[in-house]
Amino acid sequence: MLTKLFNNTKLVWAGLLFIMASIAQTFAFAATKAQAEQQEADDTRKIILKHADNWNFNDYLYPGAHRLSGNVVFSHAGMLMYCDSAVYYIRTNSFEAMGRVSMHQGDTLTLEGDSLYYDGEAMLAQMRNNVVLTHNTQKLYTDSLNYDRIDSIGYFFEGGTLVDGDNKLTSDWGEYLVKTKEANFFYGVTLTNPKLTVNSDTLNYHTETKWAHVVGPSIIESGRSLIRTQNGFYNTDSEIARLYDRSVLLSDDKVMTGDSLYYYKKEGDMMAYGNIDYHDKLNKNMMAGHYVWYNELTGEALCTDSAVVMDYSNGPDTLYVHADSLKLHTFNMETDSVWRKLDAYFHVRAFRKDVQAVCDSLVFTSNDRVMKMYRDPIIWSDNRQILGEEINIFFNDSTLDSVYVCRQALLVERVDSVNFNQISGHEMRSYYNNGEIRENQVQGNVRVVFYPMEKDSLVLYQVYLETSKLRMFMEQRKLDKLWTPPADGKFYALGMAPREHKRLENFEWFDYVRPLGKDDIFVWRPKHKGTELKTTVRRQAPLQHLKK
Repeated sequence: MLTKLFNNTKLVWAGLLFIMASIAQTFAFAATKAQAEQQEADDTRKIILKHADNWNFNDYLYPGAHRLSGNVVFSHAGMLMYCDSAVYYIRTNSFEAMGRVSMHQGDTLTLEGDSLYYDGEAMLAQMRNNVVLTHNTQKLYTDSLNYDRIDSIGYFFEGGTLVDGDNKLTSDWGEYLVKTKEANFFYGVTLTNPKLTVNSDTLNYHTETKWAHVVGPSIIESGRSLIRTQNGFYNTDSEIARLYDRSVLLSDDKVMTGDSLYYYKKEGDMMAYGNIDYHDKLNKNMMAGHYVWYNELTGEALCTDSAVVMDYSNGPDTLYVHADSLKLHTFNMETDSVWRKLDAYFHVRAFRKDVQAVCDSLVFTSNDRVMKMYRDPIIWSDNRQILGEEINIFFNDSTLDSVYVCRQALLVERVDSVNFNQISGHEMRSYYNNGEIRENQVQGNVRVVFYPMEKDSLVLYQVYLETSKLRMFMEQRKLDKLWTPPADGKFYALGMAPREHKRLENFEWFDYVRPLGKDDIFVWRPKHKGTELKTTVRRQAPLQHLKK
C-alpha cells in the first residue's frame, strides 16, 4: 500500500514539474520574441552608414564623432541620404552633412541643400542654404527648412517659394504638408500665375484641388477683375471664387459688395447674397438687395429680395426704384453703341425729391431714354398727379423731356384742401423744359374742372369744360394760356357747381399711395377697392384663315 502511494506521488510531482517547465519555456520564448522585436525597432531607429570613401575616427580630437567623406550614404527608416562629407555621431544617432546634400524617400519626395543636420531620434532634418523640397511635381525653394518626418511636414521661416505648375507662391513663413499635399503660407503671401495675382496675410493652398483659401486683408487680381476679401476661396484652375465677410468684387467700373459673393470667371457669373451693393460708376447707378446675379460677359443682372436701383446721373438728386424683381439687360456690349434695358416687375415704387411713382411693372431703355409704366401707373410731382393705363416718360440725357399717358389719362392738381384742378382724356402729353412743365396737350373726350386763381391767390369761381382737344401753356408752374377748339363750358361760383362737375368720373386723389421717402418705397400700399382703372378691351385685327 505504501509502495503504491509512493509511486502515485512521484507521478504527481513529475506532472507538476513538466507543467512548470512548459510555463517557464513559454515565458522565455515570449521574452525572447519581445527582445527581438525591441531590437528590430531599435535597429529601425538607428541611422545606418551604407557607404563612405573615407572614414576617420579620433575620439581624442573629436569625441564621439566619425568623420566621413566621399560619396557618403546614410539610410534611416526608409529614407536614403547622400552628401560629400559628414560627421556621424553614433551615440546620439545623428549626423551633420555638407556638400551636395540630398534626401530621398521613394520616388515622390526629395530634399536637397548645401548642409544638413539630421536627428534620428526625433526624425527631424534641418536643411540649410539653397534648399529644394520636391514632392511629385511641386517644388519648394528656401534657404532654411526643417522637415519633420514623423508628421511629414516641411516648414520654413526665412522666406520660401512653392512652385506648382503655373502657380507660384511666396511668403516669409510657411509649411508644406506632404500627406495632405497642402501648403500654409503666412506673412507677405503672394500667389501668381499668368491669369491672376493674390496678395494676402495668410493663405492655404491645396496642390491637388488648386483651391487657395485666404484669411486677413487680401487682394485677388485677374485681368480686369479685382477682389478684396478678408475670407475667401479661389480655384486657380476653374477660376471660381467664394468670398465671405463683406467681400468686394470690382470689374471695370462696376463694384459689387455683399455678405457672400460667388464668382465664376470663365462663365462671367457673379452672385451675391445678403446686404448687397452693386455700383456702376460709369453709368452712375447702383443696385441693392439681398440677392444679386450679374454676368459680366452678357451684361445681364438680376436683383431680388428688397431690390432697389438708384440712379444719380441727374445731378445731386438720386432716383430710387424698388420692385419685387429688377432685371438688367445689356446690348452691343463690345461696341460704342452699348445700351441697357431695365425691367422692374410687381409692386414698383419710385422716389426722387421732385417726382414719385408707383405701378405694377416698369421698363426703361437707355438708348431712347424711355421709361414705360404699366398697370395702374401713377406719377406725382409737387401737388400734381398723373395716371392712366400706360405712362411713357421720355428723357433728354438725364433731364425730363415729356410724359405721354395712354388711355384713361387723368391729371389732377391740388389747389387747396378741398378743390382740385382736373383734366381727363383719352391721351395726354406733357412737355418739360429744365424739369419744369411748359405745355400740356390732351386729346379725345377731354373734360376739365378748373379753379382759376386771382392775382392775390384767391379762388372765386370754377370752370367746367368739355372738348375734343386741349392745349395748356405753363409759365413758372402756373397756367399762362389755354387753347381749345369749339367747346362746351360753364362757369360756377365757388361751391355752386353740381357734384358731377366738381369731380370727374375717374377722379381720385391717391395721396395715401404716394411714396414719402427713399425708405418708404419698400412699403406697398394698394389702391382702395373700387378706385382701380376700368378694364378696357383693346381692339385686335381678326385672324385670317385660308379656305379649305
